[in-house]
Amino acid sequence: MADFGADVELETFRGEARAWLEANFPRSLKGKGGMMAAEGPQSDTSDLKAWKKAIGEKGWATPTWPTEYGGGGLSPQQARVLGQEMAKAGAFNPLTFGMGITMIGPTIMDYGTPEQKAKHLPPIIRGEVQWCVGYSEPGAGSDLASLQTRCEDKGDHWLINGSKIWTSGAQESAWCGALVRTDPTAKKHEGISFLLLDMKQPGVETRPIKLISGSSPFCETFFTDAVAPKDAILGEINVGWTVGKRLLQHERASQTGAGGMGRPTPLEDIAKDYVGVDAEGRIADLDLRSRVTQHLMDGRIHGLTLARAVAEAKGASGATNAASILKNSATNVSQARAELMLEMMGSQGLGWEGDAFKPEELEAVSAWLWGKAMSIYGGSAEIQNNIISKRILNLPDNTQST
Repeated sequence: MADFGADVELETFRGEARAWLEANFPRSLKGKGGMMAAEGPQSDTSDLKAWKKAIGEKGWATPTWPTEYGGGGLSPQQARVLGQEMAKAGAFNPLTFGMGITMIGPTIMDYGTPEQKAKHLPPIIRGEVQWCVGYSEPGAGSDLASLQTRCEDKGDHWLINGSKIWTSGAQESAWCGALVRTDPTAKKHEGISFLLLDMKQPGVETRPIKLISGSSPFCETFFTDAVAPKDAILGEINVGWTVGKRLLQHERASQTGAGGMGRPTPLEDIAKDYVGVDAEGRIADLDLRSRVTQHLMDGRIHGLTLARAVAEAKGASGATNAASILKNSATNVSQARAELMLEMMGSQGLGWEGDAFKPEELEAVSAWLWGKAMSIYGGSAEIQNNIISKRILNLPDNTQST
């Protein structure tokens, strides 16, 4: 039997959410979530700053997080309604562009002490502090357990020396969640700890790496006698591999949906502008029409699978290995959309700069190039396939994938 009382409450909340978005989401940002994410901090306009402040103070950037830390305290059903209304408004969650909400915050909630939660969660929720994640090293990529950044016990503090690479947003971050080696004599997957490290100190240097898309979201990061207090370890000392894997589950889970980027322009509309339609209003190119239809079906299948996974995970403790399936699926759908867009645009989809190209055409090219990284970050597609085969399909396991 339907719970009409609950339905009425949800519809009442829907009206409240719609009114709040109407009053607080700047119209100038409508539908621009993807562009803002690709551009990073340089897109931090006055309207975007105002939007970050409003949604952070409301707690709706983290709608289901506890109110005691400043989160929204919404039910999963209310959060879903909020997401629906944001999509209708072309709104997006501006605080998911960093690592705090999607990775570090959930991991602190999983493993943090009361003091760590009280210190770090409120500023993450309000979007006041940016975090990065220090995992990969020049000699430790997919084989992450080979990491060599050392964290030595100096009695009243930790001393950190080493380097990381592909550290997203490190040049803008105040804090880093880093995997470090606290026991160099232990086995490869042991002797690793998860450290909450202050990035704004003399012992930390970052060097941005420019990518093919033209942006520089990744960095080389160097630690030279950097320090951290003794209570900066998240979870147990020398058990950081477990904490680190949990963070990656949260990361992959955050990459399985649209990311709160608002509602993108339908491919059918883009096709009509560049390819043309037949007498019945359908995409004129039959082969292209077929492939767009298949893409839309794939996107719908991904969305339904994501919804089912969320429903099935209600009794579980946060992210699960199913995130690996959805991460690969989200990557495939996103990259296919980018390829189709450029194909439709023809030569206008090859622009890099200049007045001959519309802003949305240049954005499409940049997004296409940027999207290639989706196959790698958060664990490559091959790593995800290993996780799926070992941890979901129970195939023979001879290695310890992250």
